Amino acid sequence: MPATPKRVAIVATVYRHWSHVDVLAGKILEGFLYDGGEKPALEVASMFVDQIPANDLSRPMAKRFGYRVSPTIADALTLGTGKLAVDGVLIIGEHGIYPTNDVGQILYPRRRLLAEVCDVFEQAKRSVPVFHDKHLGPTWTDAKWMAERVRALHVPFLAGSSVPLTWRKPVVNLEKGAKLTHAFGMGYGPLEGYGFHALEMFQSMVERRSGGEVGVQAVQYLSGPDMWKPIDQDAPTRALFERTRKLVTGHAPGDIREITAKTTDAGLFVIEYRDGFRGIVMMPNGWVYEGDGGAFLFAGQLANQPEPLACQFWLQNYDPFAHFSYLLQAIEKLIHTGQPGYPFERTLLTSGILDGLMRSRHQQNRRIETPELAIRYQPTNYPFATDPIPPAVQRKKLIP
Repeated sequence: MPATPKRVAIVATVYRHWSHVDVLAGKILEGFLYDGGEKPALEVASMFVDQIPANDLSRPMAKRFGYRVSPTIADALTLGTGKLAVDGVLIIGEHGIYPTNDVGQILYPRRRLLAEVCDVFEQAKRSVPVFHDKHLGPTWTDAKWMAERVRALHVPFLAGSSVPLTWRKPVVNLEKGAKLTHAFGMGYGPLEGYGFHALEMFQSMVERRSGGEVGVQAVQYLSGPDMWKPIDQDAPTRALFERTRKLVTGHAPGDIREITAKTTDAGLFVIEYRDGFRGIVMMPNGWVYEGDGGAFLFAGQLANQPEPLACQFWLQNYDPFAHFSYLLQAIEKLIHTGQPGYPFERTLLTSGILDGLMRSRHQQNRRIETPELAIRYQPTNYPFATDPIPPAVQRKKLIP
């Protein structure tokens, strides 16, 4: 990247230690390894945060690094000049205290944050690149509105999870046009928050199948004894499940079926694609836990290949959280070039899949048809992490 930094505004819900603002914007401020060393060619010019808890870092870090603390999103983008004055925007609407709806979705104000950013663009009659962390909105209504808004304003836009960009153990790289016949994913954690990461990981692989992505026609959440039916009734899927289970680095002792049967948020995501492909993602909560590098895993079967391929998407769950460095490099590329490294339609699709699955769960595991998810796109060859994994670091005291 060019040596001259681009100025960015951070628009966030909250900034505290180990929040997504910390592991992204913190690296712009302190360096990839939080040691004042190598950092992206970006400069935090301003920051707006929606909530200021007792452990807020936005104010003390502003005193330390000199960025503008903005009372409004418009001020963060204009730097108080009344005119658009930054080169890019990072919207990080994760963490904070917000209500949860009946479906189980945390109502982060992501649509509101993006709407206010886009209002500034519309007034300025020009846009700058925007990165949006995690899924668009909590609901499909929000996600669709957000996608339509950035398209209308021709915003260079990137969104999604850090998981597709992290290390893969062992390295598995599907070629575009891969003749994928079956695919299985595994994740862990809160069904909405971490289920999204599992879907992004899974989609980053299956979008590479022959024909590219064509969208999803239906989804279903399964739990209890029903979550095992797609595995027991299909030998190739069962083989992928067994292959994936062998790669899990941390799990509870005991039988996975017995343990997940007693766990209220253990379940299976069934994804029916419009080209006839079927995807299965398991969230065996209660049995699986973070272990060494987390528990996001993928297995796939290629036509005319005797054995499935499988890998763990390895996460560094301690400082410096280096997998976020690779997401930050994608953000850096976006802001310097105006070109996203991979299509935001992936995250639009996973946002819709997740919304459908949460509604399926809320409606007693009913199959949900999703004609709105006829989303087509072609994958890119954006690289994932292959560099040596940096060691853990001891950060300086964040608040003097």
